[in-house]
Amino acid sequence: MKGLYLLFQRSIAIKVVTSTLLLSLGVIWLTGSALNSRLSDGIRSVNLNSSLAEARLALFNAQYQFVITQVATPEQRETVLAQIVKEATTQGAKQLQREVIIIKSPTNKIESESFEIASNQSRKDSVPPALRENVVKSAEIAYEYGTLTYDSEISFDSLFIGSLINIPSAGQYEMYVVFSLADQASTITLIQNSLLVTGFALIFLIALITWLVVRQVVRPVRQAASVAKQFTQGEFDLRLPIDSKDELATLAISFNDMAESIEQQISRLENLSRVQQRFVSDVTHELRTPLTTLRMASEVIHNNRESFDPPVARSAELLVAQLDRFERLLEDLLEVSRFDAEVAILEPIEFDLISLIKRCVEDLGVNGDEKTSGVSIKSDNATVTIKADMRRVERIMRNLLSNALDHCEGTPIEIQIRSTDSEVAVGVRDFGSGLDESSLIRVFDRFWRADPSRARVRGGTGLGLSIALEDARLHNGELDAWGRPGKGAHFVLTLPRIAGTHILSRPLKPTPEDFHEEYFYQ
Repeated sequence: MKGLYLLFQRSIAIKVVTSTLLLSLGVIWLTGSALNSRLSDGIRSVNLNSSLAEARLALFNAQYQFVITQVATPEQRETVLAQIVKEATTQGAKQLQREVIIIKSPTNKIESESFEIASNQSRKDSVPPALRENVVKSAEIAYEYGTLTYDSEISFDSLFIGSLINIPSAGQYEMYVVFSLADQASTITLIQNSLLVTGFALIFLIALITWLVVRQVVRPVRQAASVAKQFTQGEFDLRLPIDSKDELATLAISFNDMAESIEQQISRLENLSRVQQRFVSDVTHELRTPLTTLRMASEVIHNNRESFDPPVARSAELLVAQLDRFERLLEDLLEVSRFDAEVAILEPIEFDLISLIKRCVEDLGVNGDEKTSGVSIKSDNATVTIKADMRRVERIMRNLLSNALDHCEGTPIEIQIRSTDSEVAVGVRDFGSGLDESSLIRVFDRFWRADPSRARVRGGTGLGLSIALEDARLHNGELDAWGRPGKGAHFVLTLPRIAGTHILSRPLKPTPEDFHEEYFYQ
């Protein structure tokens, strides 16, 4: 059922055909119902008029026969009665079956031989009581639809037409001529079946015609969708064929013009990107040679700074620090160019993530830094083994720790590690100045800084978090950030246990467990 629903949602042809069929079904049903009602009413009306005419004739003939036999003996009246029944039941060749029932009227108090009779063993109690009351009260011809039952329990839908007759020396009797509605029912059934078959045939033809018409429109649309999909996959030379001069041809021409323009823009941007990547890579490589010379000269000067005047010695220290920062910037730019050129590769090995984090904390000297009151590491397990690129994971952790140390403002730094069978998450939390909503959007942008006026004592380049995000995604992982002004920041690294596989969940949420939004806004 769900598959049919998805197919209906994704196919305009099925939507149009289904909608057309439903509307056509409604129109055909209303038209067929009205036509069936009119035809059925017409057949019943013709049958009723014909039956009334024949019944009047039979009743008049019966009354006439009894009038001319007023002096006859009871035996002769019974003979006349039998003759009347025979003539009434055989009169009218078009009727399938007709019966006659003669019943003594309840108002008849004459005690004499009963002349009640019913043809072909039809039951007298089949006459509807309401019709009998109407006949007795009005003393005129009346009719009503009912069911005629025989002694053999066989029954038929019938039309009962009756009136009072006078039998000489016997009083009033009720005479009913009963017409079978079998022919009428067969005709109406035939009409209904014909309308039903015609309706199904019309629905089929409408569906076929609608499908053919929609197909002429949907085929070019599907072709355009296919070309657009291949276009997004890099096949920029594909175009839509133009086989006509109608509106669809105009759409194809516009699509081809758009594709041509996009191809030219993409080619121009690709060329510009290649030029920029080559420029960054070439500049980075070319700067290494003078940087090496400057590094050697600065080390000589720095090693002899004690023999210089204090201002010159301080300048030597600043020169070494800035050369260190310049060297890190060149390394970051070279790594960025590798990411942009999509040539960065993983070298996964198995290692203990907790040991790597502890080594990063010791190497950065975070616990001995005056900027923070210390680092705490929390983990559910003593060791967490993963298969990843150790160099890149270590670079991510160094960047996150350096970033936390720059912004913690004397508060502690918390590192939380949580793992599952398929992924591992590392959260680095500080309680410093924090980040606002606008900063969270740009925190991973290249060369972006939350506070441009902040003194970069540790020599940040503005590329650390951007490179950390690229390293995480190279593993098929993710790096999320959370922050609130005055409440600190929380960066969560999520990696698969095996590099290249996909993460199925987030063991650690970016929003810290000790933070409650409603309390923050009170």
